Amino acid sequence: MVAVHNEDSVQSRRGWTKARALLAGGLVLGVGAAVTLAAWTDNEWVRGVFGTGTFGIEGSTDGSAFSDNPTSGDPAQLSFAVGADNLAPGSEVYAGYAVRLSPGSTYQADVTVAQDVSDAIPGTTASYVYTTSTTCDASVFGAGTNANGATFELTSLAAPAFLCFRVVADDTLAQGADGSITWTFSAESGATL
Repeated sequence: MVAVHNEDSVQSRRGWTKARALLAGGLVLGVGAAVTLAAWTDNEWVRGVFGTGTFGIEGSTDGSAFSDNPTSGDPAQLSFAVGADNLAPGSEVYAGYAVRLSPGSTYQADVTVAQDVSDAIPGTTASYVYTTSTTCDASVFGAGTNANGATFELTSLAAPAFLCFRVVADDTLAQGADGSITWTFSAESGATL
């Protein structure tokens, strides 16, 4: 029996073979193009550099020699007028204190004063006012701005705040007693200087 080839069938197979060859070539070119595209790279780097400001307060009993007294265990000692260690009913004693921003501070401060009278001598009361000087006596206290519980601002390295403290003994004062009153200045940073 003699095989008869259909010319259309042979042509069809040749066309299919060419199509496969073209597809394979296209795949190779596509892979090559993909590899070429993957070789293109670029980088961009950016860095931020940061630093922190500084902040603190310090105090002075004479308005000129300032120091940092950060703990209740070692507070600055107010210099009350003569007689503060020998109170009698009707006695009034005064002491001044200045507060400023620590040198190098880069922020303003909002300062609140808390008064602790838990160890005070029974029969004494304490109060304080804001003043404009390191002097603290009855007349300065009388001209001062009531400050009990108020917050004040420190807005400049060169401008301390001055306070005048007063302790008054009344008729219920016990004889031979000792005590103390503690004032705490709590500062929170504000706007930049």
